[in-house]
Amino acid sequence: MSDHVILLHGLWMRGFALAMLHRRLMEAGFRVHRFDYLSVAATQQRILDQLQARMAGLADEADAVHLVGHSLGGLLALRACLESSALPQGRIVCLGSPLRGSAAARGFAGWGRGGEVLLGHNRELLEQGFERWDGTREVGMIAGRMPLGLGAVLGHFDGDHDGTVAVAETRLPGLSDHCVVEANHTGLLFSQDVARLVADFLHNGQFGAGPG
Repeated sequence: MSDHVILLHGLWMRGFALAMLHRRLMEAGFRVHRFDYLSVAATQQRILDQLQARMAGLADEADAVHLVGHSLGGLLALRACLESSALPQGRIVCLGSPLRGSAAARGFAGWGRGGEVLLGHNRELLEQGFERWDGTREVGMIAGRMPLGLGAVLGHFDGDHDGTVAVAETRLPGLSDHCVVEANHTGLLFSQDVARLVADFLHNGQFGAGPG
């Protein structure tokens, strides 16, 4: 038996974008899986059903089934674990996820029908996020503060941001731990420091003395 990790990509991405993080978490001793989904075309319920089934399918061979979600992937990870208590134990790490709602997503929606189509079936979740985390799983957040990205054009950010998501949008009541690193939104997936922090939280439920 061992700890398994399911990686979830963000909006407009596919599983191949997670390859570097996948490799680094394997080197840290985890069994790693990528959950590939259609972030725009698939309904949210279909995505959640498939994710929960994937987690349940690993229960017999895993001591724990953790989730690591980038951006929208983190929001979906929380939603999946909030709605179902019949899942194997584990922790969640979110990477640059706008858990309090995304100003950039609201900017896209402001374009009219075209912007709404770009956000797909997860528009409401992206725009509004959560009020707090009341689930049983420990959740850690790694936010970036390198302000390079398309979202900086679409959304007005107060304070630090990663070019797509403001650090303030990642601070959700109920999180177990939160840290900030020098990376932009996409760069969170390729940072060696981020991979180390993810492994620390999955092992210990806290980030320790990481950067930020």
